[in-house]
Amino acid sequence: MALGTATATAPYELRFDSGRICLDLLATTHPEERLDSAEPLRAWISGSGLVPAGTSLAPVDSSWLVGFRELRSHIGQLVRAEPSRDSRPFVLALARVNELARTAPPVAHAVWDAGGSLVRALDGPPAPAALLAAIARDTVELLTDPAARASIRQCEGDNCPIVYLDTSRGRRRRWCSSEVCGNRERVARHRRRAALARA
Repeated sequence: MALGTATATAPYELRFDSGRICLDLLATTHPEERLDSAEPLRAWISGSGLVPAGTSLAPVDSSWLVGFRELRSHIGQLVRAEPSRDSRPFVLALARVNELARTAPPVAHAVWDAGGSLVRALDGPPAPAALLAAIARDTVELLTDPAARASIRQCEGDNCPIVYLDTSRGRRRRWCSSEVCGNRERVARHRRRAALARA
């Protein structure tokens, strides 16, 4: 199964359907910790599009997890709260994201592939600071774009903490995934109606 699809992907059940890379990183905590070793982190980096397809992620090891989890925590703090200069947690999280965003993101260039087509490739092996910078910059873009910020939604599914951008017509999307949380809600509604009809 290809990474980057709109549904959860085996074996790590990673999701890439939130509308932003920074929000996709945030989704790696649900329903449990997904970034628990280097292998799922490699799958997430590849599936998120942070690096071109086929990039070797051999350098990614468990030492990278700390930085990605730390950034994820700051992103959660920033997108789940109203911006406030008076909120010390918000200010500290914003300062850290801004600090991470200062590093240059991975540099891509065009190269010829074996079939004679131009494809994207990194200028060198990916470094954790560069990848974190790309995610931090995406966070900065999200926070400073009034239309995007106004489209941030929390899934209405039971016990679902997923945050996503609502780009639907009419801005009425209620669930992170119609197939997952939406389907659960429809089944629960059907059961409630059936129980009322029997009563």
